[in-house]
Amino acid sequence: MILEQIGVVGLGLLGRGIVACFLRQGFDVIGFTPTEQEHATARSEISRMMLTTQDWEARFHPVTNFDRFVECTFVVESVPEDLGTKTAVLDALERVVAPTVVIASNTSAIPISVLQRTRKHPQRMVGMHWAEPAHLTRFLELIRGDQTSDDAFEATFAMGRRLGKDPIACQKDVPGFIVNRIAYAMYREACHLIETGVADAESIDHSLRNSLGLWASICGPLRWIDISGGPALYARAMERVLPTLSNSSTIPKVLSELADSGAAGITNGQGFYRYTPEEALEWQDRYHRQVAEVSKMQDREFPLDKSIKLGNAT
Repeated sequence: MILEQIGVVGLGLLGRGIVACFLRQGFDVIGFTPTEQEHATARSEISRMMLTTQDWEARFHPVTNFDRFVECTFVVESVPEDLGTKTAVLDALERVVAPTVVIASNTSAIPISVLQRTRKHPQRMVGMHWAEPAHLTRFLELIRGDQTSDDAFEATFAMGRRLGKDPIACQKDVPGFIVNRIAYAMYREACHLIETGVADAESIDHSLRNSLGLWASICGPLRWIDISGGPALYARAMERVLPTLSNSSTIPKVLSELADSGAAGITNGQGFYRYTPEEALEWQDRYHRQVAEVSKMQDREFPLDKSIKLGNAT
């Protein structure tokens, strides 16, 4: 039997999880990365993610060119956050895939409307923002570009449901979309607290873990306001606090210095903390275990509402 063919371009950290997610739901997946060495790494990591699923290897087709993407009914692009790289990949895809096939870009910051500007068929492009580990989380932000058609957007939303995700429709294409816009404001303030001597990195992390960590898996910041005092209380507090928060439009010094030094977090053991290879692996595993537990809880407490209907952007 011929299964639906899903194309995934880019088999890095997120791309491998995206492949595993499609494979777990029974899809055939054509995965592109340019070198055999990268394919070997990807296959090893996908195997670890698939655990006891035995038939996935017959349904995973690694390729080093785009010829087989002509068979695809849905494509996810997941290459690095670089406009030139993404544009080149999209150019190559458009030479192969049918005009009606949705091309979803896994991006966390580049506006979909920008990617659409040089497309032959911009209406079929959608933003599909995944989160690591992509094969375990419920998270999926879907973003309309200026030219995204209702059909393409609704098809992508339906695909997200088929993958067991809880997709959220971002109806306006703004840099960072929903989650990252809120998160980057928090990251900036955390760095500001370090730079102004309020607290060190470990104290800030402990404080947030023991506060946000209690509620963020069951509700967002707006419901948290409702259940922890209400808008009137928070409005009074904001009036005093907001003028003291950082509103800088430049990268915090502490972050830029780490970036300039080549710090890549647990990837190379350098970041706000230092990591041995064993510690890096332990933190990755600890996070994956937490995601799995939270996902189980959310499946139980917040079953997916399949009756949700999409509206048009306003």
